[in-house]
Amino acid sequence: MRCSVRSFISLSLIWTTSPTEAQVLGTGWTGTFYAGTIPGQGTPLAQNVSFPGGICFNWQNGPPTQNGTEQCQNGATIPNVPADNFSAIFTTTQTFSVTGNYTFTLKANDAIRLKVNNVTYIDQFVQVPDDNERTYAASVPITAGVATIIVVEYAEFVGAAKIQVQWLVPSSGGTSPTATTPPPATGAVIRVRGLAIRTGPYLGASLIGVAVPNTSYPISARNNDEGLFVWYRITAGDRTGWVSGRYFQVTGNIEAVPFNGTNFDNIDNAPDIGVRGVTRAIMNFRRRPSERSNLIGKIPWGAEVTIVGRTLQGGRNFWLQVRYDNKIGWIYAPFIGISGGLIDAVPVH
Repeated sequence: MRCSVRSFISLSLIWTTSPTEAQVLGTGWTGTFYAGTIPGQGTPLAQNVSFPGGICFNWQNGPPTQNGTEQCQNGATIPNVPADNFSAIFTTTQTFSVTGNYTFTLKANDAIRLKVNNVTYIDQFVQVPDDNERTYAASVPITAGVATIIVVEYAEFVGAAKIQVQWLVPSSGGTSPTATTPPPATGAVIRVRGLAIRTGPYLGASLIGVAVPNTSYPISARNNDEGLFVWYRITAGDRTGWVSGRYFQVTGNIEAVPFNGTNFDNIDNAPDIGVRGVTRAIMNFRRRPSERSNLIGKIPWGAEVTIVGRTLQGGRNFWLQVRYDNKIGWIYAPFIGISGGLIDAVPVH
């Protein structure tokens, strides 16, 4: 984990919490910790860890700890859990005294997900690119007198580790919840001026549009083939394509959105149309058009490949789908020279 004196001082101020906030941190939390950044995968490193003071921690560059003697203070280190590359599932059952729409606020570095009674209201399971936490909020309908199960999934990749979970109670005698389920899943661009819309959930898929801030986009599918970030299929005007979850904040019932395959799953048997290329460098040979996709192998300098597909960006070939050594995969287009056939006849994906 990374840290500096300046960031530690500023963040300690952000995460200082007054005793009155104990009402909204909840009690009776327990946590189970896992190796790796996928909650629930593998044998737990530590389980049924008690967090009576709520989930409110700024672990910075150290391993996770339990509650200290006061709210939002670090206590004893949790044995067997490393400082980086771990995940956790925190659970509590609460019985609320006021019926209404509660505002749940989550702060995290890195990934976090909120489920209430098995419905997902916040799904930001992405790696934060710096040591600053991100804040997410959702309105959750709650019925008084009924046991409510709250589950928070968390993952720490590298760098500073922080998490806080709290909720705002409606005023006494609050109104009935306006809905029993969250609205349909939508998303909005965050932290960038424009987010590429692509033909597939890969950094090297063809660029077909740009999603902009201050606009809500409906989500029709999810895909995590790249591994690091979930991609979302959205509709923007007359274009439907995929955007990376790194800069896309999701709200609503994301659990109702299916994980789908894409057209890239259906082109691995593309026919040979007589187009050949020669590598101008030692090339990484990948399963899909992305530097995050699985590496199939290496193609040596000067090798001839059969080109059967391509993606475009800015009107130029971006990635090429090729056959080499009885395998099919993708390589970066700028380092390929065309040695035979017409490249414009190769299908664009």
